[in-house]
Amino acid sequence: MKTKQLKKYIRSDLYRYYGKGNWRLFIKALLINRSFKYSFWLRLCKSECWVIKSLAIVMHRIYSTRYSVHISHVTEIGFGLYIGHGTSIVVSPTAVIGDNCNLSPFTIIGSNKGKAATIGNNVYIGPHVSIVEDVIIGSDVTIGSGCVVVKDIPNGMTSIGNPNRNKISREISPFIKNKYELCKWQ
Repeated sequence: MKTKQLKKYIRSDLYRYYGKGNWRLFIKALLINRSFKYSFWLRLCKSECWVIKSLAIVMHRIYSTRYSVHISHVTEIGFGLYIGHGTSIVVSPTAVIGDNCNLSPFTIIGSNKGKAATIGNNVYIGPHVSIVEDVIIGSDVTIGSGCVVVKDIPNGMTSIGNPNRNKISREISPFIKNKYELCKWQ
């Protein structure tokens, strides 16, 4: 991935955590925010420069083990990834995640048969959620705590329970704070 594009991804992640972005905040986040630190090295794994990419892959592995967050660097992830509390998350390399997605602790997105879930934009995934197999999750979706997602979730819905049941949501993604919009940063 080109350096300019990588900077946009990193800046979008920083914006999701703090609602603004500057160098001072970037350094502070890199030093004290474990979730941002993890996503920073995850993003750098896609660098075109082999030196940066090699270092990033090593750092990504170190932080994956330290924080128990296992998101493959080949997973397709949109702008504005937010990892809540930076612990115990597993995401399959075949998953596709859209813009402004929140991943809470103890979230698993996986598959035993090959292709994992496709997740839309502005999706909040609560704690202890399992998303199983090739399901499609629309945009502006909230997935409640402890939900086991085994079937598709249309746009603008809230999903709860085990197995998941979809309810019409009155509010669109109320838990997505500091939504990153590409046009603001171009």
